[in-house]
Amino acid sequence: MAFTASNGSTRTSMSEINITPLVDVVLVLLVIFMLTAPVLQSGIQVNVPHTKTVKPITQQHLVLTINKDQEVFLEDKPVNIADLPRLLAKAGTNPSQQIIYVEADERVPFGAFATVMDAVKQAGITHISVVTQPLRNGPATVQK
Repeated sequence: MAFTASNGSTRTSMSEINITPLVDVVLVLLVIFMLTAPVLQSGIQVNVPHTKTVKPITQQHLVLTINKDQEVFLEDKPVNIADLPRLLAKAGTNPSQQIIYVEADERVPFGAFATVMDAVKQAGITHISVVTQPLRNGPATVQK
């Protein structure tokens, strides 16, 4: 496309797109996502016990969490301990084949832990793994 200036000279329009503003916007969005990603991680914060014998978590299964206040969560949703057997039976198709990870804070009394384990057994689930951490600071692992 050409146009004529007031002095009579002919000029052409610039046909290139300036991508500098686009790159600026993309970089700002990247920084925002990098800063907010750790905040968006789901999960209940618990300090699991440290043990010498651990196996790495290799598969995704149902996670049952007991926090330091003895509140019970099934997949990050708070549940009543009385409703737990019914919810666990509904969550999987065959309870005898279902595997569940129990993640309990190390300050949870054994009585509360035993009550939750009993509710899991009432649902017919027999494959229960307790989540622990190795003595050195490392990734979460499973104690069978």
